Order: sequence, then C-alpha cells, then structure tokens
Amino acid sequence: MSSKKYNLKKIKSLPTFEDDLKEKLKDPKFKQGFDLAYKRWGIAREIIEARKKAKMTQKDLAKSLKTSQSFVARVENGGQNLTIDVLSRLADVLSAKLKKPVKFEIVGKI
Repeated sequence: MSSKKYNLKKIKSLPTFEDDLKEKLKDPKFKQGFDLAYKRWGIAREIIEARKKAKMTQKDLAKSLKTSQSFVARVENGGQNLTIDVLSRLADVLSAKLKKPVKFEIVGKI
C-alpha cells in the first residue's frame, strides 16, 4: 500500500482539460488543426453509425467498397482524407444519403 500523500490544494489548482483547451484555442495555428480534426471526427462518427445501422462490419464494408479493412479503419478513426467520390460510394453502399455535404458560411473578412 502506498503511503504517498497528495497535496489536494495543489491538485485542485491544476487547470482542467477544458481550461487548457480554451487557452490553446487562442493560438490560430492550433485552432485550425483542432477544427480540422474535430470535423474529421464528426464525419467518422457519422460513417460508423451508418455502418452499424446497416449491420455491417468494417470487413463487410471494405468488401462492398472493394478496398481493405484497414482503409475503413482509417476512415473511421479520422485518419483518412476522404474525397467526394469516396463519400458518395460510402453513402451508396450504406444505403445512406449525403445531406448537405458542403455548406459554406462566411465567418470573417476575406
């Protein structure tokens, strides 16, 4: 049994993940990378949900797409850069529909 004592005041004063993220998002380069990763994650979640609703495994989906299971895994972990053609094929194979795949909203000066 460990006899280590912790200073609770010190632990409570540590920044939370949210505090740390809020601070890091002030850096434009970090924010740009974070925003891209968040968008990829959102698309990946949608693909996983659609695959599960279709009662398909990654291997089943890969076979239908005529690709490898590792490609599907990269898609689902956000590590694969997707083209419009791949998104369209995914939608077809999963009997899904792409809803407004791209919508531009001007948020700043050009």
